[in-house]
Amino acid sequence: MPNRLAASTSPYLLQHADNPVDWWEWTPEAFAAARERDVPVLLSVGYSACHWCHVMAHESFEDEATAAAMNDLFVCIKVDREERPDVDSVYMEATQAMTGHGGWPMTVFLTPDAAPIYCGTYFPPAPRHGMPSFGMVLDSVSAAWRERRTDVVESGRRIVEHLNTSRSYGEASPVSAELLDAGVTALRQSYDADAGGFDRAPKFPPSMVLEFLLRHHARTGAADALDMVEHTCERMARGGMYDQLGGGFARYSVDGQWVVPHFEKMLYDNALLLRVYLHLWRETGSPFARRIAMETADFLVRDLRTPELGFAAALDADTDGVEGLTYAWTEQQLVDVLGPEDGAWAAALLDVTAAGTFEHGTSVLQLPADPSDVDRWARLRLQLLSARGQRPQPARDDKVVAAWNGLAIAALAETGDLLDEPSYVDAAVSAADLLLRLHLADGRLRRTSRAGAAGEHAGVLEDYADVAEGLLVLHQVTGEGRWLDAAGELLETVLARFGRDDGGFFDTADDADALVRRPYDPADGPAPSGLAAAIGAFVSYAALTASTRHRDVAEQALSTIAAVLARAPRAAGWAAAIGEAMLAGPLEIAVAGTPGPQRDALARSARLTTSPGAVVIVGPGDADGVPLLAGRVEVDGRPAAYICRNFVCRLPLTDPDALREPLRVQL
Repeated sequence: MPNRLAASTSPYLLQHADNPVDWWEWTPEAFAAARERDVPVLLSVGYSACHWCHVMAHESFEDEATAAAMNDLFVCIKVDREERPDVDSVYMEATQAMTGHGGWPMTVFLTPDAAPIYCGTYFPPAPRHGMPSFGMVLDSVSAAWRERRTDVVESGRRIVEHLNTSRSYGEASPVSAELLDAGVTALRQSYDADAGGFDRAPKFPPSMVLEFLLRHHARTGAADALDMVEHTCERMARGGMYDQLGGGFARYSVDGQWVVPHFEKMLYDNALLLRVYLHLWRETGSPFARRIAMETADFLVRDLRTPELGFAAALDADTDGVEGLTYAWTEQQLVDVLGPEDGAWAAALLDVTAAGTFEHGTSVLQLPADPSDVDRWARLRLQLLSARGQRPQPARDDKVVAAWNGLAIAALAETGDLLDEPSYVDAAVSAADLLLRLHLADGRLRRTSRAGAAGEHAGVLEDYADVAEGLLVLHQVTGEGRWLDAAGELLETVLARFGRDDGGFFDTADDADALVRRPYDPADGPAPSGLAAAIGAFVSYAALTASTRHRDVAEQALSTIAAVLARAPRAAGWAAAIGEAMLAGPLEIAVAGTPGPQRDALARSARLTTSPGAVVIVGPGDADGVPLLAGRVEVDGRPAAYICRNFVCRLPLTDPDALREPLRVQL
């Protein structure tokens, strides 16, 4: 018989709806039940695409005896971290403080007042590699609750006190060129000159750091900043972490050479990496970067788009409980699909070996070098992709997360504009319409939706900031004022509901569900921190509207974490990228005039600028609802480009060739 999770809108929670565990969602009623029964709470946090979450579910949560012990000794709460990033953030901090590490599944035992008393991640069904069994942990925590109640409660009180201790991120100061230079120096010291990236193993795509380095190179000309980006992007996209057949990136590589991925594909990774490769192409003209950008955009639209025209959160790591089942190949399987000659050629090209690069003699496809016969590879790639489509496919977490859709909207709109692919812009517009129609109610965002129904959980800071960022890019690409207006309203909510006394922003609104600590984490995770994303949106909005108020807010918020940019740039890549935009201006570029070849040529030059954070609007002069075009008209009957920085403007230019130089060199 299904448990309470059967009514959930989360695919992850629905995966547990048939467990014999008497799961609750995170609700006041669950904690009231714990107080009434006088038992602790067992909090289990994970997400749909998490391999080890599935493993622990099969081993423990589906086991009748284990479930009986859980039900008898605890009130059990299951949380989808993607729906409730606030709950995840607070208890992940506690887990890392108590154990020195974190990850998912996260297993936390709480008092009925939600204070953490024991934390961990995955627990096996039997003792293994120095880890206690899950059953041993259940018995130990329950015994401590019964027999040493005073000590347990006091321990929980101390942990909550620690969580609420103010943390210093260094003295507030304006962002300077010296700080950003120091950040690049720190990145050089931790860079993997062999394989690219900044980890050894596992190795994660450093999306925000790459964006920072690209902008730093554009502002300063520092060759090694660009070298780090080019090398990392090349190695990531030639390895097994990139899907050589279908496009798109897996979450991370389990090794240090980008060979074997952890196979889940996340919307946020692919949206962020799409922009990185697009901007690398814009910076260098690299055909390789352009191809990866196009294939990643195609993956987003083909594999993650939902029937409601939003974008799904993820594809699972597992297929039928087996990691990599959909994606790994043997030499014989290539021959079976392609024939002996083409199969052998493809095996050599894709580094598929008899020994295998993955498990059980299978290999993950890589593309160490471009093929000599491009047409042959294009034909064989389609054959292999078609054959792979006949295999069992990974499940899709089809909930629409507002923040991650904001990232996808920005990436697809910009890619469609720069690469002249209107279908990408259309996909971005449809997703934005969905968010504003379904996720926005009375000016407040809902975090998720699924199958056309909005979830009940409130949006957090990253939702407001990333959606605003996507809408601001759409405003620039389409020239429509409605996107700017909607972004401005979201940013007003950020100012009204999320502010901190130091000028920064909390991760949750002032009227959000009360937790043992109000979440505040300025560090980037796999996606930009809510704080950094908000700062970036304020900077772009200020440039598009000439609002000194929004610029002042951005400068004050960035000053609160300025020291981190130099000391720990890997934790603040997006904030550092925004700092580069602030130092560059950013440039405000308006191309005004009637449509036609001359305006198109001016617009093309403007949009190809690599000046960090530049905003570009193209449209008829004095267009309604477009502040950057106010007062900007044709010159002598010809379309004209207006370039401004920090409230100082050049004379308008009508020659596209004359426009290129001021877009490269700072005013």
